[in-house]
Amino acid sequence: MKKIIKLQKRMVTFKTIAEDFLIFKKRQIKQSTYYNYTYKIQKYLLPAFENLSLEEILEYDFNRFSELLLETTQISNKFLKDILLVLKSILKFAEKKYDVKMKLDLINLPRVRTHSLKVFLESDKRKIKAYCMNSENTKDIGIALCLYTGMRIGEICALKWEDIDLNKRIIYVRHTLQRIYIDKKNTKIIIDAPKSEKSIRNIPMSNMIYTKLKSMRENFSKDDFFLTGDSKSFMEPRGYQYTFKKMLKECKIAERNFHCLRHTFATDCISVGMDVKSLSEILGHSDVSITLNRYVHSSDKIKKRYLEKLA
Repeated sequence: MKKIIKLQKRMVTFKTIAEDFLIFKKRQIKQSTYYNYTYKIQKYLLPAFENLSLEEILEYDFNRFSELLLETTQISNKFLKDILLVLKSILKFAEKKYDVKMKLDLINLPRVRTHSLKVFLESDKRKIKAYCMNSENTKDIGIALCLYTGMRIGEICALKWEDIDLNKRIIYVRHTLQRIYIDKKNTKIIIDAPKSEKSIRNIPMSNMIYTKLKSMRENFSKDDFFLTGDSKSFMEPRGYQYTFKKMLKECKIAERNFHCLRHTFATDCISVGMDVKSLSEILGHSDVSITLNRYVHSSDKIKKRYLEKLA
């Protein structure tokens, strides 16, 4: 038996383990996650480890790989961390399948800096509201929709009129649209479930959003994508980013990432006193702690107000 295990350690390669890992994972994870794993394995892991035997993998110093990758590519610490997490998942899979012990604790994950959230100023929000809500173009209204619901760019691109219930005044977030790598050279658009189970959610409409959507509803069928007004053509996130930047330029607002709309919405909800649990559900965070860590932080103005009460 020991001879068989020893032979197996010499014969099995990283490529075999990675392929078996993908087969094992395919039915358990979202399509986008599967292709995400495939891309990182083909682009970064196989070129480095493809022919390493299991025996060699057990002794390999994977931190050398991390250092080399940072030196020879333009990837960020965040992306490197994502690659290493896929690698650790493959090695954990190998541990169970071949009854071996990997040195997983010795793989150092890089530190990822948390950048301060950028939000729109009140004056900017007024400009965006006026520009978008006075428009009859659904692409413009989609921007306002994200500012007042916190929807992600992929979610608004996948939104159809059938997801908008004007009777109950609810927007159902059930899908996200994104362009992903299916291998290290090719990409394709997929419409899939959102990031996590909690991302599948219902968002109540404000009166302003309800009134605007109701005035437009009769012009579209339930199968039409909200942004394009067509059931067969959609707008992908990269194209919508361009629409967003064009709007900012016309409104004479400093350039911001589309995700800034979501940050602004969340920050505004906290400032008007929304409880964290409700906000977390509206944003579709997988855990309330994400909302707490990202958005619930008091400003100097709030601190001063409480200290004045004590005085």
